[in-house]
Amino acid sequence: MNISSHIALSCRLRSAVYLVCFCMAATLPLASCSDQPTPSVTLGQVAVTLTGIDDDLSGLNIQLRNISTGSVFTQPTDQRGIATFSVTPGLYEASTSQTRTTAGNEYYSYNGTSGQITILSNQQTSASILLKRATISRLVIKELYCGGCMADDGVTAFQYDKYVILYNNSAEPASYDNLCFGMGAPANAQANNNNYTADGRLNYEGEGFTPVWNGIWYFPATLTIEPYSQVVVNIHGAINNTLTISQSVNFANPDYYCMFDPESGYNNQRYCPTPSEVIPTAHYLKAVVCGQGNAWPLSNSSPSIVLFQTHDVSPTDFAQDNANYWYDGGGTSAIKRCVKVPNEWIIDAIEVFSSDYATQCVKRLTADIDAGYVWMTNKKGHSVYRNVDLQATMMLPENKGRLVYGYSLGVDTSRDPSDIDAEASLAAGAHIIYQNTNNATNDFHERQLCSLRK
Repeated sequence: MNISSHIALSCRLRSAVYLVCFCMAATLPLASCSDQPTPSVTLGQVAVTLTGIDDDLSGLNIQLRNISTGSVFTQPTDQRGIATFSVTPGLYEASTSQTRTTAGNEYYSYNGTSGQITILSNQQTSASILLKRATISRLVIKELYCGGCMADDGVTAFQYDKYVILYNNSAEPASYDNLCFGMGAPANAQANNNNYTADGRLNYEGEGFTPVWNGIWYFPATLTIEPYSQVVVNIHGAINNTLTISQSVNFANPDYYCMFDPESGYNNQRYCPTPSEVIPTAHYLKAVVCGQGNAWPLSNSSPSIVLFQTHDVSPTDFAQDNANYWYDGGGTSAIKRCVKVPNEWIIDAIEVFSSDYATQCVKRLTADIDAGYVWMTNKKGHSVYRNVDLQATMMLPENKGRLVYGYSLGVDTSRDPSDIDAEASLAAGAHIIYQNTNNATNDFHERQLCSLRK
């Protein structure tokens, strides 16, 4: 072989080697990918069926939430009222909500939640949601502030300045006799809840009542709220708290109401100091203690609060009747004593979950009372605030030129989807209609700054 032939052969051999190496390199990623399990191998399927009403159930969105990760998946129902999901294995809960209007312009909601749904890899399962119908009231809880704020030392938290705001969400005056507040049991959503059955449902679901724990508060006289107006009710600390805690709330306002009734047994001065002298005594709510304790122990992190109206009985007689007692988790301990509030008495309610215990919170309110929940972070001055009903608010002719947009006080992904700054719009003379679907997940968001702090 001459030198030229040798060089040519060497070049051909090198080219072949390069070609083989290139082919191997090109096929390595494909082999690597093919070694990975496909999504169909690891996912599980669940078919969620809506039941309980004889109506068109197609196109109704169902939300499926992974209890461990918080991930939420949404699918519409088909003509049979079924939504099918393919998700990673885990423990889930499903919920749905829809608001409708009758020919007589009565608003009502269809809400429902499932129990805990276990989804396994490569397996199909089924779950059902029993829909409940509830009439939507004109009187709503607009805002709940209960998590407190940091003291001026920047180290300790101050949590004795809670309040709730009621709002007339309509164009007509709203008057209520025997209007009461109660709290769900247990006090914290993340507490060990022994009121669930083996199939993941609350043991009082379908019984027609909601248990409220420890005691109730009520307005001693008829409460009338003018159209698109609000009433502030102090829960703890009806004084000017800003004199000692600059980030707190000043409740020294003659228009405010407060929960103050030391003769009831709720006489802990730390929670219930003597109210500011500018608050009329006619604005003091009365209490009935049915459990134990010297203060109404509304949770700082994750309360559920119920607004209701007794019928054909006074709040005192209702809450003192042994026949109405029920015990959180069973037993007969006074510490666990609740009062059974008939669901038809309930005007509004809200379920709050703690952001610090995202995987531990479970519901206390049934779907016909509140089908969802709103997250809250305490100790930061945050509140939970009702979202604006964008379409209904924009349709009011008097709001032309008065609505303020660019709302920016949401927390992370918890925001008002309307983009309307409700407080700024109210200050500009607008009338706000708030969203009310009996589902706190849709109706509320976490607000960076409670509205009473200007």
